[in-house]
Amino acid sequence: MKTLIAAYSAGGLQVSGAARLREAICSRLPRVGLTFQQNCVALTALAVLQWEITFLIMGLGCCILILYLLTTPLWPISALYLTWLTTDWRTPEKGGRRSAWVRGWSVWKYFRNYFPIELIKTCDLPSNRNYVFGYHPHGIMSVGAFCNFCTEATDFSKTFPGIKPSLATLAGQFRLPIFRDYLMAGGLCPVSRGAIDHLLSQSGCGRAVVIVIGGAAESLKCRPGSTHLMLLKRRGFVRLALRHGADLVPVFSFGENDIFHQVALPEGSWAQCLQTRFQKLVGFAPCIFHGRSVLGKYVCGILPFSLPIHTIVGEPVTVPKIDEPTDEDVQRFHTLYVESLVKVFNSNKLKYGLREADCLVID
Repeated sequence: MKTLIAAYSAGGLQVSGAARLREAICSRLPRVGLTFQQNCVALTALAVLQWEITFLIMGLGCCILILYLLTTPLWPISALYLTWLTTDWRTPEKGGRRSAWVRGWSVWKYFRNYFPIELIKTCDLPSNRNYVFGYHPHGIMSVGAFCNFCTEATDFSKTFPGIKPSLATLAGQFRLPIFRDYLMAGGLCPVSRGAIDHLLSQSGCGRAVVIVIGGAAESLKCRPGSTHLMLLKRRGFVRLALRHGADLVPVFSFGENDIFHQVALPEGSWAQCLQTRFQKLVGFAPCIFHGRSVLGKYVCGILPFSLPIHTIVGEPVTVPKIDEPTDEDVQRFHTLYVESLVKVFNSNKLKYGLREADCLVID
């Protein structure tokens, strides 16, 4: 106690008393346990770990739980939920059921701080328009897309007031009981024409549908330092934007490809062919990847490496409303979108660890 009092009184005018007291307390902590800083690091790692476990096994786990309860005296719980599910089946296609409470959970702040993740605005987005955000690159798990657009960890609502983002993901995930409700609470929606049409036409202005354009095919090309995008043949999002008069907004996350290391399968090998076939059949790619372990950054594990992700939201490409856009219309605005995306990349690459010679490789 005398040590703490002495430290407090010795601060003078140079350092505040509270800061001196905190420093004195922290100097004592290693003798009895983890320091405050170590506790914060542990909490950020746990926040990311729970997110990974949730998205990897929660869907299957909820299916098993519902079926198991049907074989126990608690079967009415499952029966009631399944009955309600039949009446709620099409909700994901009709705007979903987002929850400001879930999006604002404190755990997402720890999730953000693990990397950290930063959302950077280049211009204002008027709330009297709708938008289609194209997110690049896909990465392994699209961590930046989730953090920025499915939570308020990076203060999206304050950065872009009046805009409600909805991240589009695989429609099959919304057929999994309970897990579907968790996804909708974060504002996610199926990446289907019906769901996106509803958001852009039936939900008023100020809606932003976020589509990870490269999809599963791009995730197979994910490597640290890679700037390889699958975009040239991806034109469906432009056609959707034209049909609804929704402006196209390029979004690029520097660092998204760096947080995992993927095992590269030999080109033309049976394993690579099986991986590609599975991706085309199911819709997602069974990547073999690793990060760091919960035991330390020098041990392989499923935790991503704690490297920064900087998400740049570029200037929108103004899109007119055309009920039946021609292929020429789609091609013209696709070209404008690609040019805007390249501008975002070239204007920021030196700030975030890339070289002047680095450029986007667009297939």
